[in-house]
Amino acid sequence: MGSVNGLPAHILLVHAIVVLLPLAALLLVLCAVWPAARRRFAGPNALLSLVVLALVPVTTSAGEWLEHRLPGTPLLEEHAELGDTAIWVAIPVALLALVIWWRHREAGAAGGSADGSAGGSAGTTAVRQRAYLAPLSRTVTRVIIVLAVVVAGSAGYDTYRIGDSGAKAAWTGNFSPTPTGEGPDGD
Repeated sequence: MGSVNGLPAHILLVHAIVVLLPLAALLLVLCAVWPAARRRFAGPNALLSLVVLALVPVTTSAGEWLEHRLPGTPLLEEHAELGDTAIWVAIPVALLALVIWWRHREAGAAGGSADGSAGGSAGTTAVRQRAYLAPLSRTVTRVIIVLAVVVAGSAGYDTYRIGDSGAKAAWTGNFSPTPTGEGPDGD
């Protein structure tokens, strides 16, 4: 993808990644640690994380298109290299979001909750189904919480590093630190 309405597509798509990847990471942690958030947001966050995962290569490809149309600088090269790492943080966010959604779904089918607490009424006999991803295991839930915090932190940090390097590549040497004398600030 090259341009949209005369603007490079990368500068438009990157805003979606900068907002949606950290949002998916934040929701990942909330769904991992808070059962009420899990009930409400596990499914939507799994979908959001998959959308972000699909957008990352589209954005990176648009960035490569733009890179070939700009003068090469060390800052641009650094940004391009860092941009290639976004997929490696988007993948674990999406995978964990899917795991959390699946565990929540299975826990509901088994009559429990994915936070490891048993559900159902005393004295009722539920038909035991094979449960994948141990939806009623507190230990597995704790491991997923730790992984979610680490993965979300990595995604946030990586997004910051990529965005910061992109801003430096775009703006370093392209503005004056002092007003030009035109407009309301130049009087």
